[in-house]
Amino acid sequence: MNPIFQHSQYLLKRQVFALTGKFRFFDAAGNQVMFSEQKMFRWKEDIRVYADEAKTQEVLAIKARQIIDFSAAFDVVDSATNQKVGALRRRGLASLLRDEWEVLDVNDNVIGKLFEDSMGLALIRRFLSSLVPQNYDITFGETRVADLKQNFNPFAYQLNIDFSMDTTGRLDRRLGIAAGILLAAVEGRQS
Repeated sequence: MNPIFQHSQYLLKRQVFALTGKFRFFDAAGNQVMFSEQKMFRWKEDIRVYADEAKTQEVLAIKARQIIDFSAAFDVVDSATNQKVGALRRRGLASLLRDEWEVLDVNDNVIGKLFEDSMGLALIRRFLSSLVPQNYDITFGETRVADLKQNFNPFAYQLNIDFSMDTTGRLDRRLGIAAGILLAAVEGRQS
């Protein structure tokens, strides 16, 4: 696996006011380690992640299975091997009040859950103020394996992705990175 997926913490920054969704990933030391650009106005999401901003080495692909789907599923593919790593599937109706996703293995078996940590804060975000930062957890059963926490900043989207509690490496970091991008890209549209 590419060493850029070995970090325990990342900071995702989404560029605002651009015709394409641009995402930059930084390690704990502040070094940029990945770049992604989401093409806008596409019928079907197809997000690519690169090792650098010059896009010389593609490392990950996130592909929607269908054009329009309330319970959208996104396959996560390692670009170096062209092998599916797993998938993330949005829980359509459940996500109306609080964002919820299923984490799937390579055979589409549910292995975990990605969800907004607080129903009360989720309702405030939806109906009163989008200035309340979002916070997500990824769990495998009762074990929390990742924390994705949005920084409060009304002018820029920043998401801290923390895998440090996953000491046994149960969550493939590539799935965690894809989850961060999807939260910034797909869920970010509703804010």
